[in-house]
Amino acid sequence: MTSESRDPGNHARSLAEVEHELIHHTELPRTALSRVLDGFVDWTGKAFSWLWLAVVGVILYSVISRYVFAQGSVFMEEVQWHLAGAAWLVGLAFTLVSDDHVRVDILHEKLSLRGQAWIELGGILLLLMPFLVISLWEAIPYFWSSFQQNEVSPAPTGLPARWALKLFLPLCFALLLVAGLSRLLKCTALLFGLPRPDQRKP
Repeated sequence: MTSESRDPGNHARSLAEVEHELIHHTELPRTALSRVLDGFVDWTGKAFSWLWLAVVGVILYSVISRYVFAQGSVFMEEVQWHLAGAAWLVGLAFTLVSDDHVRVDILHEKLSLRGQAWIELGGILLLLMPFLVISLWEAIPYFWSSFQQNEVSPAPTGLPARWALKLFLPLCFALLLVAGLSRLLKCTALLFGLPRPDQRKP
């Protein structure tokens, strides 16, 4: 065993270096309004993250019931994917606010901070916002139609309120709009000084 492998400090530093190479964040300045928007999305994301515990519990119950007691349940299976879908949809906005969403470009991290901000600004204005507005415009009547019909599962023993999951579609796009607006404000604060960057620590 070498002295380097025995030193936990060297090991911790190497992990930090690897994490820095794999996880890239664009450190944009915050504004007073972006802090409020981020706080709302952050609180919502953390609140709904508890649904994953419920998903795990339902999966365990379904597996034990099916393979130990030979009693399958369509109702529990549908509860499982309804909860997972709701948690996943709400989590999208949380990943945008925390800048933990997947990036597929290879040039972004090689640019300066201002260069990254210009790419973010263009992507938000030309791609993200139009997509979210159109999606929200379509998702609201999609949910409302299901709610008015009191849509239920096609399975006889399935969930009685299929429209409940569809409610999370407009909610997801609305939260993403809030997160996107927050990100947009951070970009304009860096590039143009408007709104004024907030100098308080995160």
